[in-house]
Amino acid sequence: MSDAQQITLLVDGEETVVTTGTTGAELFFERRDVVVARVNGELKDLDQELPGGAEVEGITIDSPDGLNVLRHSTAHVMAQAVQQLRPDAKLGIGPYITDGFYFDFDVAEPFTPEDLKTLEKMMQKIINQNQKFVRRVVSEDEAREAMKNEPYKLELLGKKNEAAEAGEGVNVEVGAGDITIYDNVERKEGTTVWCDLCRGPHLPNTKLISNAFALTRSSSAYWLGNQKNQQLQRIYGTAWPTKDALKAYQERIAEAERRDHRKLGSELDLFSFPDELGSGLPVFHPKGGIIRKEMEDYSRQRHVEAGYEFVYTPHITKGHLYEVSGHLDWYKEGMFPAMHVDAELNEDGTVRKPGQDYYLKPMNCPMHNLIFRSRGRSYRELPLRLFEFGSVYRYEKSGVVHGLTRVRGMTQDDAHIYCTREQMKDELTKTLTFVLDLLKDYGLNDFYLELSTKDPEKYVGDDATWEEATRTLAEVAQESGLELVPDPGGAAFYGPKISVQAKDALGRTWQMSTIQLDFNLPERFELEFQAADGTRQRPVMIHRALFGSVERFMGVLTEHYAGAFPAWLAPVQVVGIPVAEAFNDYMFDVVDELKAAGIRAEVDTSSDRFPKKIRTASKDKIPFVLIAGGDDAEAGAVSFRFRDGSQDNGVPVAEAVKRITEAVRNRTS
Repeated sequence: MSDAQQITLLVDGEETVVTTGTTGAELFFERRDVVVARVNGELKDLDQELPGGAEVEGITIDSPDGLNVLRHSTAHVMAQAVQQLRPDAKLGIGPYITDGFYFDFDVAEPFTPEDLKTLEKMMQKIINQNQKFVRRVVSEDEAREAMKNEPYKLELLGKKNEAAEAGEGVNVEVGAGDITIYDNVERKEGTTVWCDLCRGPHLPNTKLISNAFALTRSSSAYWLGNQKNQQLQRIYGTAWPTKDALKAYQERIAEAERRDHRKLGSELDLFSFPDELGSGLPVFHPKGGIIRKEMEDYSRQRHVEAGYEFVYTPHITKGHLYEVSGHLDWYKEGMFPAMHVDAELNEDGTVRKPGQDYYLKPMNCPMHNLIFRSRGRSYRELPLRLFEFGSVYRYEKSGVVHGLTRVRGMTQDDAHIYCTREQMKDELTKTLTFVLDLLKDYGLNDFYLELSTKDPEKYVGDDATWEEATRTLAEVAQESGLELVPDPGGAAFYGPKISVQAKDALGRTWQMSTIQLDFNLPERFELEFQAADGTRQRPVMIHRALFGSVERFMGVLTEHYAGAFPAWLAPVQVVGIPVAEAFNDYMFDVVDELKAAGIRAEVDTSSDRFPKKIRTASKDKIPFVLIAGGDDAEAGAVSFRFRDGSQDNGVPVAEAVKRITEAVRNRTS
């Protein structure tokens, strides 16, 4: 072999010499699980030639990138099947998404569940044909000719130079670089049976999709996510490397549906969303009120122990306050419209005294700044930690309001810490530790951190200040030992933030606490303290919400525990069930002892038969069920029945009371 016929590649970290013209498919021939290659940082189809000197990595089908390619390829197969079933269907976009994919279509009639079943069978036939995905670089004229019967694809070609800003999914079709079409090629005859405008990459062939896919649902969607555009029909699906992986995913989804906090909230009589109040405005029923009170009371206790001071602020304010803070410049779309009041008119209708705009507050921080500014402050008072369970109101669009996890009226467990620059890093570290420890007490213990940095189009202050704030937060996050994930451009307009991302019992990630470092609002509000040398200096401000909002946190905990709250949070901690009516009085005596010890306990005296009472207690997810019959009454004992169906018989009443009170006090059950 001559030198001219050889090139050197860095393959998975090792130098490898290959023949000029070698493709990814040839390079990874012996690795059947490799479905795409990362070449110099960019994903490429396996049939593309590899350039000399390239860094090449084989991407397996079960890796995050491999799964995305699998799902996008499955979306193409689905679109091919749709156009076989409905030849008049016009193609929209079909990107991969978390755990799956979707494709939009312009069709005369919406898709039915029966259509989805038919499409799955048609997709399996296409998969079994082992069609090849073949990339083809084309000119714009060639692309327009190929897509001449696809009006939405033609529109995308016109948006190629603005793909990043054109709307959801456009980049999947016509991002930067060459215009490419992917042909689905029938293997035996070598003929193209379907094609689509697409950037790729794709699997080498349809056979790799196997039969580990499913179509999950259909819905309406607007072209490019813009409600001003044509309404299309969207089909969602999922795809996995193996049938076992698909089955595990489907079981997770079924379990998530069983844990849906909206469903459990109704079944357990915790909260509801009356139409009369409006979208995103929940009410808490007595049982939900108990859970919320326990959550808040324990949080208050821990805040007192950590040196926070409690404040209270009103729900509305003059608009000028949010002009000073910058919210009316940067956050107005998230605020409810102004209420114009206090205008005085003359008899002829002319204005004698102008009115004022008042706003429902979306944030507590401007009001806390007024408390800090209400009198002179000394360095001896710092750090000053102000805390409030403050009601705030945000105009979430109706399409994104979702149960307790996305509401319009919420209560934030909001703290603002004012400190010196020298105290800043230590205070941030203490705050992060406090936040993580408290979340663990509520039963969450799997975390990573996200660092949200400046949005270059939406910020106040100077670059140097932002850089210092961002660097300090990054150091604190890294020193925590938790994984730190970047979130470029995700910061609020006044400063960068760390957010605590917590995984629930199903492995889903929820954004919980946020810690924001802010040099800008103290400047805008002209906050000052007297330093040790007598000079006037600006404090640094740390914004911190632990739950995020009480409502959202309760929704997350409801799903995390599947409604089976630990005993300390449960609305009813103990239900006493007498075996027969003759033992009602004995059970009331036991329950009275529990109540005297501060336990929320009650006796089931309904007319239901004993087995039905046991089932009711299980359905209501009661932590402890105490049962008493003749032998128990004679021995001064009860039988424990636990949530998992296990039972502990003949437990003396005093021991039963001790067990329950200790479990509640120690938050161990």
